[in-house]
Amino acid sequence: MKHTGNILINGHKQALAYGISGYVTQDEAMLSRLTARETLYYSAQLQFPDSMSITEKKEQADLILREMGLIEAVNTRVGGWGSKGLSGGQRRRLSICIEILTRPRLLFLDEPTSGLDSAASYYVMSGIARLNLRDGIQRTIVVSIHQPSSELFELFHDLCLLSSGEAVYFGPAYDANQFFAANGFPCPTLHNPSDHYLRIINKDFEMDVEEGFGKGVTTEEAIGILVKSYRSSQIRTQVKKKVEIISKSDSGAIGKKRIHGAFTTQCLVLIRRSSLQLFRDVGNYWLRLVVFVMIAISIGSIFYGIGSSSGSASIQGRGSLLTFLVSVLTFMTLVGGFSPLLEEMKVFERERLNGHYGVTAFLIGNIFSSLPYIIMISVIPGGIAYQLCKMHKGLEHFLYFISLLIAIVMWVESLMLVVGSISPNYVIGMFITGGIEGLMILTAGFYRLPNELPKLLWKYPLYHISFLKYAFQGSFKNEFEGLKVDVGTNIVSGREILNDKWHVEIGHSKWVDLAIMFGMIVLYRVLFLVITKSKEKLKPSGP
Repeated sequence: MKHTGNILINGHKQALAYGISGYVTQDEAMLSRLTARETLYYSAQLQFPDSMSITEKKEQADLILREMGLIEAVNTRVGGWGSKGLSGGQRRRLSICIEILTRPRLLFLDEPTSGLDSAASYYVMSGIARLNLRDGIQRTIVVSIHQPSSELFELFHDLCLLSSGEAVYFGPAYDANQFFAANGFPCPTLHNPSDHYLRIINKDFEMDVEEGFGKGVTTEEAIGILVKSYRSSQIRTQVKKKVEIISKSDSGAIGKKRIHGAFTTQCLVLIRRSSLQLFRDVGNYWLRLVVFVMIAISIGSIFYGIGSSSGSASIQGRGSLLTFLVSVLTFMTLVGGFSPLLEEMKVFERERLNGHYGVTAFLIGNIFSSLPYIIMISVIPGGIAYQLCKMHKGLEHFLYFISLLIAIVMWVESLMLVVGSISPNYVIGMFITGGIEGLMILTAGFYRLPNELPKLLWKYPLYHISFLKYAFQGSFKNEFEGLKVDVGTNIVSGREILNDKWHVEIGHSKWVDLAIMFGMIVLYRVLFLVITKSKEKLKPSGP
């Protein structure tokens, strides 16, 4: 699509930066486990500058909640899929509250009355219309709206009617009725003007305009008459002159962009907010903990005492145990974590586009809020499996094993971030992430030994870039190094097992493998940052 024209703010090319504009999207992207008050409180801490006290920020948030009629629902959770909470209309009003919190000079609202009854729609829109009178600063409010009531329609100063991209009418709202009447489409007495206009120009249903509403012509013909008339009308001439005057004006009313919370404040607020969301979300880390504990007990009962036995069966058993544990942890993290992560990313996308904070602050908040839970679901199930299976004794070996589990969970979550930034669709994202994980398990060197992998593609480069290659090799080194195993009449050292049986690269220590894993986690996070920034730059903009 080719975009032409200029976007001017008070006659100047200027980015729609934070503090200048606000955009209320059609989707209510909010964290489901927070209450209405908490949602707006955290948003206030992100949007308002540090010079304002916490008390002042909360007072502003409470004022907006009262204006939008949400004061009785402040302690109700937002809710969402699978959890009860605010009604659809209340969630809509709360999403509007977030963007009008700082009273932006230029406000865009995409169908703000969706899900609201006529009374609530009028109440909300009249509150938005009164923003001009609140502090004496002139504002421009642009709204896309469907089926407004006659009382709500009277709130609009200007009206733009579009049909298949053609401007049917653009001018003062009070002149629209006269324009339609002059072209043979008068609005019947006691009818809602907005309903009449939409009925005339709606091309979705090919039918003749009914008697009493027009000339008995088809919708296509009616639109053609109106478009042709508008192009030669005095109203369009006046609008063009007004636009020309505005384009040449040199007004500085917008001024400098508003200062929001400092970077440190943003990070701390995001950590607190995400931590609260994760704590209350039973279906995320808490459910994963229960499932992982059950899997750990199952593994412990099947491989019970495998570490204290000897023989070739012990070697194969240890390898199978470690491989299964790493593989199931990888897939269970994806299954349990992708949906909550997408919910958080949708909130991030909305808040980032409105300038509340940047990608780096989101990444820091995401890492530090989830880290205690990642440690929890690694230490408890990992400790159970480690003890029941009698794996390599020693504190150093146990700490390495837990660190490796933590790295695996963090890698999967980093991979989900990257995939989620490319494809925010849940089903597609699950397929892509699951496919990547499957390929990495397949080429990690257990199901097909490294020296037996086909060199083209599978060994070079997939084997060497597989995160799970380093997870398998690190776990094998941690388990076998320093051991001596009786195999028939021979005693085989751990390093011989690693080299001959598993084809493990023993030229570097297990700590190097762990360092590579954490390095890849950082790389994936940086990749997410680059993708997000690139998508932002590729979006069309006026300036």
